[in-house]
Amino acid sequence: MKALITAGGHGTRLRPITHTQNKHLIPIANKLMLDYALEYVRDANINDVGIIINADDNSIKSEFGDGSSRNIKITYIPQDAPLGLAHVVKISEKFIGSDPFIFYLGDNILVGGINKFVSEFKNAGSNCHLALSKVPDPNRFGVAEIKDDKIIGIEEKPANPKSNFAVTGIYLYDSTIFEAVNNIKPSARGELEISDAHQYLLNKGYHISYSEITGWWKDTGKPSDLLEANRLVLDNIKDNREAILTDCEVTGNIHLGKNVKISNSKLDGPIIINDDSIIDKAHIAPYTAIGKRCTIINSKVGYSIIMSDSKISNVEDKITNSLIGIDVQIIGNHREHSAHRFILGDQSRVEID
Repeated sequence: MKALITAGGHGTRLRPITHTQNKHLIPIANKLMLDYALEYVRDANINDVGIIINADDNSIKSEFGDGSSRNIKITYIPQDAPLGLAHVVKISEKFIGSDPFIFYLGDNILVGGINKFVSEFKNAGSNCHLALSKVPDPNRFGVAEIKDDKIIGIEEKPANPKSNFAVTGIYLYDSTIFEAVNNIKPSARGELEISDAHQYLLNKGYHISYSEITGWWKDTGKPSDLLEANRLVLDNIKDNREAILTDCEVTGNIHLGKNVKISNSKLDGPIIINDDSIIDKAHIAPYTAIGKRCTIINSKVGYSIIMSDSKISNVEDKITNSLIGIDVQIIGNHREHSAHRFILGDQSRVEID
């Protein structure tokens, strides 16, 4: 079995962060988003991976190389334009060949990995296996219509959904999917929709099976989704305090990297702080992930993702619900306000009066 993982697109809902970096390289609990997908497929004993990238973007290649650093083999498949998920499958036919494969959207995070879905696909002997999840807003997704425990229809972003079962970004196929993607037509928005490919399979009498995701699953398309995924991952971190803590108050699980120095501060876990960071006279509240070489002085931060080489100092009011890019500086003067919320791209500079 092979794996096909998406790492392209433009991440428009995550701007300005994605003006300067591919969204799949955004860290969640200090691990790159795409690393979660690669970890899932490797744990399922799938080592031959195709990654879809934007044709003009070399950042994924630069980070992951040939995959040997992650104990997998990576083949890069460039896509000239975002023409739909079925188009992604279509251009990957040469890589996949006749092998069964899992198609995984690289911005999806879930608990427990994909082993369950791989096993249930094999056991079902189906042509296509979909991972479904009950959601409060099914009109944002492809939606499965189910009758007598069988999928009888699939519709993309319906105005009037026939169920609350969203088709998540986890699909398993045999080679019949290529018949589907090579025969459907572009939708009104000019894309080859994966829901149309699934409906083609149903219309032709092919067997589509499914699993329900019962744990948490996040499609990290918006800043709030990233922060929620960060929260969910941090809820499961192990305590690791191999760092220098001087005159600190600590509650909950905290995971500290190498050469982290923390003094005169309050730490309320779960939090994670990466290598070579300095925290002094600060309060780090729950569900905060701090990248490498960050400095936080005389400030309070919570429920946020702070990427590497950033500095926050003398901000009296709590920074919360924030996504802060690489090499960002936020400098305050300690006047009293209430709270601050930021979404700041790389190399931003903010002074708070």
